Amino acid sequence: MKGFNVRKKLEELKKKGKKAFIPYIMAGDPSLQETGRRLKLLSKAGADLIELGVPFTDPLADGPTIQRAAERALKSGTTLRKIVDFLNEFKDSIHTPIILMTYLNPVFCYGIEKFFHDAKEAEVSGVIFPDLTVEESSEYRDLAKKYGVDIIFLVAPTSTPDRVKKVVRASTGFVYYVSITGITGSELRLDKKFKEHIDFVKSFGKPVCVGFGVNKPEEAKYVSQFADGVIVGSAIVKQFHENPETAFNFIASLREVI
Repeated sequence: MKGFNVRKKLEELKKKGKKAFIPYIMAGDPSLQETGRRLKLLSKAGADLIELGVPFTDPLADGPTIQRAAERALKSGTTLRKIVDFLNEFKDSIHTPIILMTYLNPVFCYGIEKFFHDAKEAEVSGVIFPDLTVEESSEYRDLAKKYGVDIIFLVAPTSTPDRVKKVVRASTGFVYYVSITGITGSELRLDKKFKEHIDFVKSFGKPVCVGFGVNKPEEAKYVSQFADGVIVGSAIVKQFHENPETAFNFIASLREVI
């Protein structure tokens, strides 16, 4: 995982005229040993960055597929501390930067500064806190800066211009655009307003990666036309759980079109 923070990785890709492929899996689903195997597979399949979920009992921002993955991970005894320890041992196994996605409660219980210190030691490149607002983030942003870990905030199609500006200013890795409308089933249409909003977010000069709702290669290809990166979560989690023998080919097919 050495060599790049999140922002540097995205800048390197941009110089090459490429878009980032960012797959998501849940740590500890069904075990941390299997997580290590899957991280290697994602890296081999062409992931530019990997988003690694931390299981939580009340995952408000996650859909049913990822909720069930969190339940399986919790059942296997996975905790934030075990994940950080695992990453510390695993850090020389791949060279793909890791982004941890965790709710605040596990970090608060861990100790906020200790979390950032240990995450840096484990060569975690970035963090996403889906339940952290910009207004309440100063301590987290200060510690992220102190330990050289990128912090990523979320915006949605419903975010106001003022909210977008605050999120872009606070984000140091990229802006996570939550695609809650526009991509459903086989209807690969994003209306003009949706595209204009993403262009507005991009106009502030930071990379914008789109997630939540991208499930198929054709959807990933479409989104990559206007985003700096594409995040695919539920479809990959479901593939690993239901058809693990075809997971590599499915992930490689996503990489191929982005």
